[in-house]
Amino acid sequence: MKLIVRWFLLAAALLLVAQLYPGVTVKSFGSAMLAALVLGLFNTLVRPLLVLLTLPVTLLTLGLFLFVINALMFWAAASVLGEGFGVAGFGAALIGSLIYSLCGMVIDVAMERLFDNRD
Repeated sequence: MKLIVRWFLLAAALLLVAQLYPGVTVKSFGSAMLAALVLGLFNTLVRPLLVLLTLPVTLLTLGLFLFVINALMFWAAASVLGEGFGVAGFGAALIGSLIYSLCGMVIDVAMERLFDNRD
């Protein structure tokens, strides 16, 4: 149940990103749900490999290169999905991924409080 609620909230966060920043477009809530799924898969499967491969650059930039990796994941998801979810360019992907990450952090905190299991 927690996973499904988080997925819906992250899809809503993508719609919020599209409203706040004109460089990111989402056509419908269904497109946002699919985009949130693809972003989650990319962040689970591809991102750790990229972080490992770019570890020297990440250390050299004191972790700032992780923003570039997040933007690449955001941009790649838009490239895979095509029409329903779009990003105008790398700059739009960077700003969109920053807003989406902030929303994700707020959602994670809310989910922890909502599904607190104190037995």
